[in-house]
Amino acid sequence: MQRRNVVYSLIMEDTCSKVLMVQNLDNGRWSLPGGAVEMHETLAEAVVRETREETGLSIQVGELVGVSECIIEKRGEHVLFFTFFGEVTGGEQHITSPEEIGDIAWIDIDTAEQLMPLPSYKGGLKEIAARQAGITYVDEGTA
Repeated sequence: MQRRNVVYSLIMEDTCSKVLMVQNLDNGRWSLPGGAVEMHETLAEAVVRETREETGLSIQVGELVGVSECIIEKRGEHVLFFTFFGEVTGGEQHITSPEEIGDIAWIDIDTAEQLMPLPSYKGGLKEIAARQAGITYVDEGTA
């Protein structure tokens, strides 16, 4: 069984009432911006890259807000999902990968919770938004 790591960025408006989401063309589902971690890439580097590739936006990576996993037997994969707070620091919102992303939108947090493909966030996005805190993520470098 192959292990795969996937990262997502949870980017909220200042009022914490909307989150940035992307519509994935491969399955039509809405998700937070994110994707697979590449070889020799840290989780933080991957979430910055994936967010920029999908939305055109640059982000500062914040705390880790969720970790979940799924075994996908038909593909022989054990997938770990890591979700980080992200804060927009630059760029211009636009679809940079039209072959992968159908739309980018700021979506009301209640609607976002209904659109998420998996219940990956204990207490839901509203609880995360309310506390605006996660756990510290530290890249300890290469040894």
